[in-house]
Amino acid sequence: MSTEFTKWLRGRSDEQLRELVALRPELITPVPAHVEGLAGRASSPSAVGRVLDRLDRFTFAVVETLAVLPSPVSYRPLRARLARALAGPADSVFEARFRETVDRLRTLALVYGPDRALAPAPGVREVLDGPAGLGPPAREAFRHYHRERLAELVEDLGGSGDTAEALGTLLADPEVVARLVGEVSPQARSALDELAWGPASGRVANARREVRAATALSPIEQLLARALLCATGEESVVLPREVGLFLRGDRVHRNLRPVPPPLEGAERKRDLTDRTAAGQAFAFTRAVEELCERWSAEPPGVLRGGGLAVRDLKRAAALLDLPDWAAGLVIEVAHAAGLVAASGAVDGDWMPTPVYDGWRVRATEERWVTLASTWLATDRVPGVIGDRDERDRLLNALHPDLRRAAAPEVRAAVLGVLAAAGDAATAPLAPTLDSVRERLAWEQPRRRGPHRDRLVEFTLREAEQIGVTGLGALARHGRALLPAQAGGDAPRRAETGPGAVAGTGTGAGAAAGLLAPLLPVPLDHVLLQADLTAVAPGPLTGELGRWLALAADVESTGGATVYRFGEHSIRRALDAGQGADEMLAMLERHSTTPVPQPLSYLVTDVARRHGRMRVGTASSYIRCDDPSALDEVMADRRAAPLRLRRLAPTVIASKTARATLVDSLRAMGYAPVAESLEGDVIITRLDVRRTEGPPQLRAPVTAVGPDAEVITAAVRAVRAGDAAHRARRKPAAAPDGQVPRSPATATIGALREAIRQGSQVWIGYLDSQGNATSRILEPARMEGGYLTAYDETRAAVHRFALHRITGVADIQP
Repeated sequence: MSTEFTKWLRGRSDEQLRELVALRPELITPVPAHVEGLAGRASSPSAVGRVLDRLDRFTFAVVETLAVLPSPVSYRPLRARLARALAGPADSVFEARFRETVDRLRTLALVYGPDRALAPAPGVREVLDGPAGLGPPAREAFRHYHRERLAELVEDLGGSGDTAEALGTLLADPEVVARLVGEVSPQARSALDELAWGPASGRVANARREVRAATALSPIEQLLARALLCATGEESVVLPREVGLFLRGDRVHRNLRPVPPPLEGAERKRDLTDRTAAGQAFAFTRAVEELCERWSAEPPGVLRGGGLAVRDLKRAAALLDLPDWAAGLVIEVAHAAGLVAASGAVDGDWMPTPVYDGWRVRATEERWVTLASTWLATDRVPGVIGDRDERDRLLNALHPDLRRAAAPEVRAAVLGVLAAAGDAATAPLAPTLDSVRERLAWEQPRRRGPHRDRLVEFTLREAEQIGVTGLGALARHGRALLPAQAGGDAPRRAETGPGAVAGTGTGAGAAAGLLAPLLPVPLDHVLLQADLTAVAPGPLTGELGRWLALAADVESTGGATVYRFGEHSIRRALDAGQGADEMLAMLERHSTTPVPQPLSYLVTDVARRHGRMRVGTASSYIRCDDPSALDEVMADRRAAPLRLRRLAPTVIASKTARATLVDSLRAMGYAPVAESLEGDVIITRLDVRRTEGPPQLRAPVTAVGPDAEVITAAVRAVRAGDAAHRARRKPAAAPDGQVPRSPATATIGALREAIRQGSQVWIGYLDSQGNATSRILEPARMEGGYLTAYDETRAAVHRFALHRITGVADIQP
């Protein structure tokens, strides 16, 4: 750590330190004891790398240029270096941006010093390790060469010496490098040009072969013999930084732009964008509800390795009339919101949780806000469903390995780009995927990569499917969900807690208010047709929609939803406790047309045969008043695994469990019902088939920085600790390296006197592990065997057990 950097940091004002801590909150976690500790933490590789990751391309280029040039650098030469890399002439935009960038880097403590002597903070050069694609300096690249070889290279270059420093001094002269480059063949010059703009390393054969400049034949030998390339291994070479800068025309970067690249795309009408997104939001919310209702009745199993089977995903996609990726998104968001969870780790099922019951009775706009907020915050990535992991294992939906830590940040960044695209009030822009990627690559160049590019693509696709965007442009209700730092209107901290559902903050309320007028009005009627179908001309109310999902199967969706009644669906409603008269009354009440006779006959006929067989516990038994029905069961070959035994003409016993027996008979085409030991029919309510315990996943709390009060207190503590650290005061009565020691009576008397006078004392103190420490205290009071005092060493008020104080000494002036 540089002493100059610590001195510069100490000279910053309290306001400047508060701004630094606000931008880099990790520097006060925990609060350092003094400014020297703050400087050490600010220059640590992890802290430097974290803040470099947040820089845009132009700001990062300024840091790279400072890291390449010898320190210190004055403001004007640095500006001239950056101006050379511009695609066009330097203008007022560049001047203002450069001034702003230098000031911001100083605020971030990545650059320190006045304008006449700017230097990168300690640790910056080490973290960059090859800034702007340049190789290492010659003195570092050739350091591993033996002295004899270095002496040969220096001699061939026209110098004297046998060290890497001597070779580096020669290559630092542009005239020497120009002469050496002019001596090589065109093929060798072409090889240099390929490495000039990075990457600066390459692979060649026989890189370690030592030849002199006069005897070099191949292009690579010519370059190695003149130190224009440095061999770093048997088959690897690197271009020294001095040579790279010469080939670049003494430029560190090329085609540099001080402002982000413009977004390309089509302009959309604001009303059309919002209405389209609202339609998608409604459809997505309905898809989640339909999935949960189906999984209440027919929950799919949990795979042994976790996740959902491919066949179950395809079955859900067919049910929702969506492509597989969109069905996976519905399932993952429902799971992340806590609406769906596994009922057990082994032989469990995926089914709704108790949270779903509270979610489904809320207004549609509030339900959507919960889903959209969860999607923004979750680290699960539905887009990778169907990929394979490093062991070539398939990644299923709901698989534990679908988590990607960068997903929430990428979603916020992508939607932040959309929020800044076009005129948000009248003509929002729907940017193309490539332009969004290019913009994000400019905003965070160190985080660019193929995995991040895929997350960008997933975000745009999923935002459209969920209804955050419409026609590729950000909707107003989607913007309301974004945090302020991403270009939205939502507060920075979401409300969370036990039992809370994501999306209950002020931003969520604004989003719900903007979405509500755009949603279709739910209908409470359908059109029954003679072909055993019911047509819903629009979205249905929650009660009617859930009832139809129970008593009928969805045949098609679109502008109108078509439900088909069948024996299986009617039996499903009867199993849930519905009666024939109750079902017909429900149909009459909610149909704009009379109930067709075929549908009435179907309900009556299925109800007449339903429950004729009774299954109880023997382990289990079957009883039926019609012996011929039991004769049919006993003669059925599919009943062999049930291990049935005829006890009487109307009773059959089985060793299988009652639930298994009921399911098996239903699979064989019969319609049994379960009964209790008293002979009463057991009705299985589908809405109580829920998992036990809390949901598996909650939307994480949005990461925020410390409050202003915390920042102020932290800076004050650092200042106080630094004052104590620099004073280096010692107890007058204690030898160097030892803590004060005095009799107990003298210790108590000295503490009382210090309290009376309001003076400071130096005490020796044993911590809970018995380690001896020393503290500078300003005692306040003694009571109950404890001393309450302001600990100047730690800049906080503490209580000290009197029996642990080894002694007291005066402070040397």
